[in-house]
Amino acid sequence: MRIRNDGLKQLAMLVAAAGMRMLFRTVRVEFQLAQSDADPYKPITGPTYTFCVWHDSLVMPLFVGKQPNTMAIVGQHEDGNYIAHLLRAVGLHCVRGSSSKGGAQALRQILEQGASGHFVLTPDGPRGPRREMKAGCAYLAAKSGKPVVPTAFACNRFWSVGTGWTDMVIPGLFSKVYVLTGTPIAIPANANREELAEFTRLIENEMQRVNDQAERLVAGLPGNPPDEALVTADQQADPLASE
Repeated sequence: MRIRNDGLKQLAMLVAAAGMRMLFRTVRVEFQLAQSDADPYKPITGPTYTFCVWHDSLVMPLFVGKQPNTMAIVGQHEDGNYIAHLLRAVGLHCVRGSSSKGGAQALRQILEQGASGHFVLTPDGPRGPRREMKAGCAYLAAKSGKPVVPTAFACNRFWSVGTGWTDMVIPGLFSKVYVLTGTPIAIPANANREELAEFTRLIENEMQRVNDQAERLVAGLPGNPPDEALVTADQQADPLASE
């Protein structure tokens, strides 16, 4: 059953946030960050970044810690209303917009209001397909000058809640959550359409690699397979360097 009244939506998300806070008090969290200053849960002491999170992992980054200097982009679709209220309930500022509706206005607003902080977005929303990167992440990083940080969340026990085109992962009681990041990917401000497409592919590949690494940790295996290479500075400058 969908809630039509916006006030009731807000109340529902406040209750949901309170329940999630209680649940996450039982959860153990392990961080494995590729770069120590690329951490939205700590005060900003250096550069700021664009954190990229798959839509089905959205709950975990909201509750593993506070993000005092992060702004999120949320789509203007119906489900986005719930997400926006949930973000506000945990103290995360958000701007409404997507590639299909309100995108240009949201981009201007986030560039103006978020200049001094981090950005976070789910690049496979709002309609999927699941874990398929849209070009908006690379475009935002290029225009803002904030490198993209591929980010993965995985847990050893969880509930899976269907939301239409994907399932939302909610950690189980007393579970362990792994938070992993990849090497930040800087995107030139003057990147053209073709270059943005190549960077989009590179970010998607890195998102998958970091997610696979997190899943290996959940399974009790070494995080990095022996033949797995991190993104190098040269590959950031030229996404085709490894081909």
